[in-house]
Amino acid sequence: MLVPDSQEPFPIAPVDLSRIDQRYWRQTVPDPTGAPVGTIVVDPGAKFLWLVAENGQAIRCGIGVGRQGFGWSGSAKILRKAEWPTWTPPADMMARDPDTQQWADGMPGGPDNPLGARALYLYQNGVDTLYRLHGTSGPWSIGRAVSSGCIRLLNADVIDLYRRVPVGTEVVVRPSAENAVT
Repeated sequence: MLVPDSQEPFPIAPVDLSRIDQRYWRQTVPDPTGAPVGTIVVDPGAKFLWLVAENGQAIRCGIGVGRQGFGWSGSAKILRKAEWPTWTPPADMMARDPDTQQWADGMPGGPDNPLGARALYLYQNGVDTLYRLHGTSGPWSIGRAVSSGCIRLLNADVIDLYRRVPVGTEVVVRPSAENAVT
């Protein structure tokens, strides 16, 4: 059972890790990316995110990714971080799913918010990509391609990542067709 920090302003339900494949549990592994220390590397095909650490190591987390046709790849920087962020569905999401229109002005942060406990906002050349690294209210989605493109982490994992990385951190999201690294 993974029980998050009790200092949070909203309750975070414990996650039954026995329901998540062990390979997606957060762990320190030999760095397979070759990226500079401090870089976040995301491999949507493998469903992993790595934070490159010192001494040839990386912190690896399992992720949920965008379903077919909703992925994004490229290099970006984290230029904004938010705790218990407001979620505002993009216009194309509201067009696909009219139920999301009720949140056109934003859904306040909280345990039912799809962005979870933290969000790291990805920018290219100073422009918001509308893609995020964020928590999830659906831990069952880790290891699956079900989102509208963002990278989901367990709330405990995104809280840990949030604490470790500053604004300005480089993020590399590999194309999902690339061979998966495990």
